[in-house]
Amino acid sequence: MKKNEIWKKYMGLLGALLCVLIVLGCFVARKEGYHLDELLSFELSNAEFNPWIVPTQPVGRLAKFVNEEIRGGSFGETLGNLADTVEDVARNRGKSRLLQYKADVYPEPVWISGGQFRDYLTADGVDRFNYLSVYFNVMDDNHPPLHFMLLHTMSSLFPGIISPLLGCFINLVAIGVILLCFFGLGELLQARGLLPLGYGKAAGICMALVYGLSGGAIATVLLIRMYGVMTACCVGLFYLHVRKWLEGGFETKRKRLAAVTVLGFLTQYFFLFYCLTLAAVTVVLLAVRRRYGELKAYVRTMVLAGVTGVALFPFSIKDVFSSGRGEEALQNLGRGFSGYGTRLSAFGSILLEGCFGSPALGIAVLACGAFALFLVCRRRKAEGGTESGALWLMLLVPCGCYFLLAARMSPYLVDRYIMPLFPFAGIILTLLSVRILAGFPGKNPWWLLLPALLLGAVNLAGYDGEYLYRGYEKQFQVAEEYGELPCICLYDGVGYYYNLMEFTEYRETLLLKLPELEQRAERESLSGLGQAVVLRKGNVEEAAVLEALESYGLEVEQVLLSEEESVYGDTVYLVRAAASLP
Repeated sequence: MKKNEIWKKYMGLLGALLCVLIVLGCFVARKEGYHLDELLSFELSNAEFNPWIVPTQPVGRLAKFVNEEIRGGSFGETLGNLADTVEDVARNRGKSRLLQYKADVYPEPVWISGGQFRDYLTADGVDRFNYLSVYFNVMDDNHPPLHFMLLHTMSSLFPGIISPLLGCFINLVAIGVILLCFFGLGELLQARGLLPLGYGKAAGICMALVYGLSGGAIATVLLIRMYGVMTACCVGLFYLHVRKWLEGGFETKRKRLAAVTVLGFLTQYFFLFYCLTLAAVTVVLLAVRRRYGELKAYVRTMVLAGVTGVALFPFSIKDVFSSGRGEEALQNLGRGFSGYGTRLSAFGSILLEGCFGSPALGIAVLACGAFALFLVCRRRKAEGGTESGALWLMLLVPCGCYFLLAARMSPYLVDRYIMPLFPFAGIILTLLSVRILAGFPGKNPWWLLLPALLLGAVNLAGYDGEYLYRGYEKQFQVAEEYGELPCICLYDGVGYYYNLMEFTEYRETLLLKLPELEQRAERESLSGLGQAVVLRKGNVEEAAVLEALESYGLEVEQVLLSEEESVYGDTVYLVRAAASLP
């Protein structure tokens, strides 16, 4: 094939790919702040052997042991210390130095320096590409390690830097993989007669635009968590299943199928909702068609993938069945239909908003589409025969089961738990649009792109800015301006995670709950402050905070940031010793 022919063949696909990635990249460039879970992602990825920030124990036990007992002046010395430690544990077990080692635990919260907070969030120096640390950290979390390892890789490639682009780049790559699957799916369905001749490329591009320019895709790119990678694994798994089903290929070349299954499992446990139901549908279809050789090979492949996933991260069993989040999900499932209607309605609205910009518009578009499809189906029979039926079963049943299970078991009613459904909505809408357009003979298949672009324009114009945290830059600038001062953060729960970026700028920070401030035994470090910044989270009572500060001789000199100005509802004060105020 000549270069001009290759360019002509792939020009449309490349244009759609670049269009989507550039648009999503523009949203990434506008992101200013972070959700607390996003900063937790950075910490689990980069805080060396220190999965949680504990105000009374700023350096974890294992982190202290590694720094003092393992790490040496050279790689050889470090390796020797590690070998000695392994031998000591194997010989002495519970009496070994490692298991007897004690962390520095203080009776009340202590000051944590800005440098320590930066170490929590970044990879630099000796802790770059330390995947053992990432593995250890997520053992104490409720998620598998793959996404955190990818984020650690990005942080290691750009040491000492904290930027939304580090995490969002992973999601952009995931979106790119999804779009490539769309392009392949369109060509495959045309080649196998499930799409009319000439519709394959147009359908693939339409899927890319419907999904890539949707609110669901924007949120998936902006949220620095594992859901973008999980979404790519779900779409990739679907594409491989459809390809092997149509080509009769479940008996050969199964490595990619197993690999995607393992990667999805190691990314997020909700992947199992989709994977297991897709596998069940595939098993039934293979059995019904009496493709027994393929059935045996497929079952072996999926079982091997499951065993491999658990072997690589055996702590997944505890995470699913006995961790706090796992038990909560199982308890939600055990509630049956209690409150289920409310949860279904909430997630249904989220799905419609992510696909169409608003639930009302989504319902209107679907109603018009259903009516048009009804008229077309009365005129012409559907093409594709039994293979078309199998395709729709593989498409709809896993998505429907995923939605029902996610709506029942998700801890919060937020979009992240159904992000894998947004690309499948793009596939479904495109296939239905093809059916409608093909019902009018002589119509150019590229007319598919017009409604896709219109829908994309509506989504882009109406995006509500979630996950952008616009305005946080102003709050961060306060921390930069007063970075030479200490900061006292008064919080409830774990709300201080929202402000970790600010704490990297202050000289040092003291994380306190209000009772810890009121009853603090060590008072000298506070009463001796000449000037400081106080950050009060919105769920902490202001009057009580001011009264407690006065007991240390500190009074508010200036409100640097009001609750209304903060994207997190914080109030930031500049306080000074009362004796020094005019």
